Amino acid sequence: MNQTAEESIARIQPATLEDLPMLTELTMDLFHLQHDFRPDHEAQARGLQMILEQPQRGRIFVVRTDDYIFGMVNLLFTISTALGGPVILMEDFIIHPDHRGQGYGAKLIDYVLDYANQKQFKRITLLTDKMSADSQNFFQNQGFEYSQLIPMRKILD
Repeated sequence: MNQTAEESIARIQPATLEDLPMLTELTMDLFHLQHDFRPDHEAQARGLQMILEQPQRGRIFVVRTDDYIFGMVNLLFTISTALGGPVILMEDFIIHPDHRGQGYGAKLIDYVLDYANQKQFKRITLLTDKMSADSQNFFQNQGFEYSQLIPMRKILD
């Protein structure tokens, strides 16, 4: 298989504060696709910065080359009383459309699973867009299952 130079040097690693502008643009792209969220550049940048500055609350991992980020995932940490231990809420999983179908999403999930196992997390929960069968199929192919729980929310001002 012929790979471009960009694809051959793509790697997954933790995001840094220097990555904030590119992360913000990726989340803007993601929220343009979702019906539940309204893209807000300042809000997305503020939320991402909070995670990057407080690693005890979560991690952001990226798929990148030396100068370009084209994929990301946001992991938020909490504790499950049901499982008696730490769990992950996985959000903001996106691979730029130009790079989809090339295995980067599966590699990013594998990276997350390795991280979660090393840190002894008990569960990963994610929300995926109800309207996107492609997203749901992707996560099912990665071993995620539907839950009997139904997400509900209340937006607070």
